[in-house]
Amino acid sequence: MARFELKLPKMGESVAEATITNWLKQVGDKIEADEAVLEIATDKVDSEVPSEVSGVLVEQLFQVNDLVQVGQTIAIIETEGGAVTESVVANEVPEEVVAIEKAIEVAKETVLAPVDFTESDKFLSPLVKNIAKEEGISIAELQTISGTGKEGRITKADILEYIKNRGNQPKVTATPSLMVDTIAPVATPVAAKAAPVSVNGGDEIVEMDRMRKLISGYMVASVQTSAHVQSFIEVDVTNIVKWRDKVKSAFEKREGEKLTFTPIFMEAVAKALKDFPGMNISVDGDFIIKKKNINLGMAAALPNGNLIVPVIKNADQLNLVGMAKAVNDLGNRAKAGKLKPDDTQGGTYTVTNVGTFGSVFGTPIINQPQVGILALGAIRKVPAVIETPEGDFIGIRQKMFLSHSYDHRVVDGALGGSFVKRVAEYLEAFDVNRDF
Repeated sequence: MARFELKLPKMGESVAEATITNWLKQVGDKIEADEAVLEIATDKVDSEVPSEVSGVLVEQLFQVNDLVQVGQTIAIIETEGGAVTESVVANEVPEEVVAIEKAIEVAKETVLAPVDFTESDKFLSPLVKNIAKEEGISIAELQTISGTGKEGRITKADILEYIKNRGNQPKVTATPSLMVDTIAPVATPVAAKAAPVSVNGGDEIVEMDRMRKLISGYMVASVQTSAHVQSFIEVDVTNIVKWRDKVKSAFEKREGEKLTFTPIFMEAVAKALKDFPGMNISVDGDFIIKKKNINLGMAAALPNGNLIVPVIKNADQLNLVGMAKAVNDLGNRAKAGKLKPDDTQGGTYTVTNVGTFGSVFGTPIINQPQVGILALGAIRKVPAVIETPEGDFIGIRQKMFLSHSYDHRVVDGALGGSFVKRVAEYLEAFDVNRDF
């Protein structure tokens, strides 16, 4: 018998750790090759870790809620054969990447002088830091928490338990609160909140799931971080509707993919971003980062009501067929819960389709640290003035609204308005005779 070390695989360049959320196999269970052994969660997406071999699970090296680094051994599987086998973690996080990430964090701390994390002699995971920041917990308070994780690390359960009983804790001399987004205001410590109570016995109290809590935190942080302002423009998409109706059957027959409106709109957005690179940036404190690649995030609603934003990498390099395949692939895997952590990383601009639910337009919240997000409204038949050489007439046209939210700290109205106008121009100039 041989012992195989199951290690946490690399999940994308910007993902260096994950939290174990559930063991699907217990000690003594038989495991087939490629069968999922456990579930993990990053700050963006949940995923499964499969076994590379068949065998029997003989040891679990971590417990639920433990934080694991990429490349760490998380379980031992006993296999048939005489040699000891170890999993190989391909493309482990390069030292240069780690160094860059550390440098970025140091730069963030320098810009607005947040707390020096070295003041704490305890390892603090990103998840714990986020929770501490949102609850206004100082480093001095964190030092008083007894960690139950490996080597005394503070786990998610530890800090949530502390927050629950915080009102009964002795007062600690506070140091500045933890800050992850350096431009977000520091939360003020508050007393522990009492659980809501049903007055008539008919209400149901349901705790937010993990993803909803994360979304809630992201949305509040974005509003507190960016100065949101909106521009709206109405677009005549009659030609696009007619063209899609004409070619969608042939498209599906040839490509094996359904042709929705989304890839057509994404194509126009990618072109407009090339024309206005000032929208393809991010903000880090007092610094503007100009992005080389155009990576479009597409907000997708999940069956459970939560939201996730998978990313189409290098969207400006895709033709319409490639864009349709990317949109369908990410959308289908999002609904099936099969997205990988890297699928949600690296976005430079986001598009959300509020028209799917019948909304005419919306005021979407920026996906940090990006500086803009475009909402696509519902396509409607409306009476409109049609200009011809013989004069103006009233006719029925297919129209929709584009709603552009942008960060007024770095994007002025001229740029924000010109960008959404250019998207509209590309859509209205759509060639009805084009091939797909």
